[in-house]
Amino acid sequence: MNTGASSHRSIILTVAIGLPLMLALPFVLTPYYLGLVVKMMIFALFAMSLDLLIGYTGMASLGHAAYFGISAYTAGLLALKLGWSFWIAMPAALLLSGVVAVVFGMLALRTRGSYFLMITLALSQLAWGIAFGWRSVTGGDDGLPNVPRPDLSATISLADGTNFYYFVLAFVSIGALLMFRIAASPFGYVLRGIRESETRMLALGYNVWRYKLAVFVIGGLFAGLAGILYVYLNRFVSPDYIHVARSAEVLLMVILGGAGTLAGPAIGAALIVLLENVISGFTERWIMIMGVIYLAVALFAPNGMAGLVRDFRRKRGRK
Repeated sequence: MNTGASSHRSIILTVAIGLPLMLALPFVLTPYYLGLVVKMMIFALFAMSLDLLIGYTGMASLGHAAYFGISAYTAGLLALKLGWSFWIAMPAALLLSGVVAVVFGMLALRTRGSYFLMITLALSQLAWGIAFGWRSVTGGDDGLPNVPRPDLSATISLADGTNFYYFVLAFVSIGALLMFRIAASPFGYVLRGIRESETRMLALGYNVWRYKLAVFVIGGLFAGLAGILYVYLNRFVSPDYIHVARSAEVLLMVILGGAGTLAGPAIGAALIVLLENVISGFTERWIMIMGVIYLAVALFAPNGMAGLVRDFRRKRGRK
């Protein structure tokens, strides 16, 4: 009871301090660094969506980029080739990513453990193969350049970097708050129970399969939202958005930050985006350096950054 109240107060305090800071960033950062912060926010949302599966339900997926990329392609194609407005293209893109998540979930949830990991990878690669091979629609490996950013109204254009920053901040904040509410709801506690023991939850009368499918689809929808925001950031979409490397990248974000916390994967995502940007500016071998960092985290902080903070607090409490 006290732990829950303390957690609730921590979230309120974080929002009270962090939100004014985020609102002020466009006034102190250059356009380049403001764009970098936008990328951090988008991948934070993406990582949190995967954490609903891994950290809360115990389903390790290696195909989460499928919904990210499918939604990005849908939004990009509808804007570029059909000229649909954002207010129509976004729901359509989310709907398609949700439908794909339902189909993929019904197939993947027939398996468990490493087999679940492999089938999510295979399904994601199927989506990647379609994006890569259907050149007449997707542009193949050349992708779709010059995707226009939408105009929200006659006076608000997202071509302006500051407007786009606040646009992304609004959607990421709403998505994050919804995921925190889901995690703190009775539904979220059932997911934790499934993670700890499916057999026990079945004995208690819960339809475990339906709960797992529901969170699979929910995670796919939030990943789809991140994909829509990312295609508007880059004004470009390609098969790389769906590739297994993208799924592995977001999985590393969750592991680095700490699965099962939501805030941890968000921090892990921001840290990886920042490190990739900084290290790649100094050396072409930045991937090797990032690999060393991942290895160090796996060896010395297996529970991620959130685990390190939690252990530090426990040690201080004992003193």
